[in-house]
Amino acid sequence: MLEEIKKRYDLMSKGQKRIADYISDNYEQAAFMTAARLGEAAKVSESTVVRFAVMMGYAGYTEFQEEMAGRIREKLVSPKKTLTNHYRENKNDLLRGVLVADAQNIVDTIHLVDSGAFERAVDIIESARKVYIVGIRTCAPLASYLAYYLNMIREDVISVTSPNITELYEQLYWMNSEDALLGISFPRYSLRTLKAMEFGNERNARLITISDSEYSPMNMYSSCNLWAKTDMVTVADSLVAPMSIINALTVALFMRNEEKVTKNLKDMEKVWNDFQIYETDDMTKIGE
Repeated sequence: MLEEIKKRYDLMSKGQKRIADYISDNYEQAAFMTAARLGEAAKVSESTVVRFAVMMGYAGYTEFQEEMAGRIREKLVSPKKTLTNHYRENKNDLLRGVLVADAQNIVDTIHLVDSGAFERAVDIIESARKVYIVGIRTCAPLASYLAYYLNMIREDVISVTSPNITELYEQLYWMNSEDALLGISFPRYSLRTLKAMEFGNERNARLITISDSEYSPMNMYSSCNLWAKTDMVTVADSLVAPMSIINALTVALFMRNEEKVTKNLKDMEKVWNDFQIYETDDMTKIGE
């Protein structure tokens, strides 16, 4: 597609060239944008974006976008041999390469995540009677991390962990319209997490997702979706960007409830000291 854009570039109008330039420089972000959002990013009208898609030989923008997204999906599931071989041949670059890739995921996420959705997520978590968090398999550490810090900020935070769907429903049984359910899932998407979101939708709970794009099946039941990049060149997904979103949620909630949270932390510190949760004297005694 990018090669085709280059071939047609000289024949494009000024507005179409702006779209072409933006797509060429931000292909992975553009693939998940609506026509209106792409037009805003390229500083042209939505109708210009639609005409651009038609000029490129597509029936409309939807078909054009699906083609771009399909290329991205192929990239996500492919072995990424070029990058992997680069690291194998240049082992001294391995650490720097992975750190740069993680940093790039965060930068891409800055442009991908919707600030309005983020604010709605904070509102939902703050006002909910109970907050249920579901993250399965590789997303379990993210769910556990979020639940740990939310428990310092507010009451009734429930991390739903279960090896099977039946137990999952049992833990979600008392959920209702006053509650929030936050589901975390990235490719390959967890069917159990998706089923939990479906159950939450049936119970009229307020739903939040943390996933990778607008094409994620996690968005089927939620209108408050936080997207983060997780690209990595090996078998392991990069969870740095979704972790940053989770950190932003906890910081935002802390800033809204600073006095209350500060008191909570002081109370917790007393409990930790009373029960020697983080006591170091015992280590000293062992060495004596």
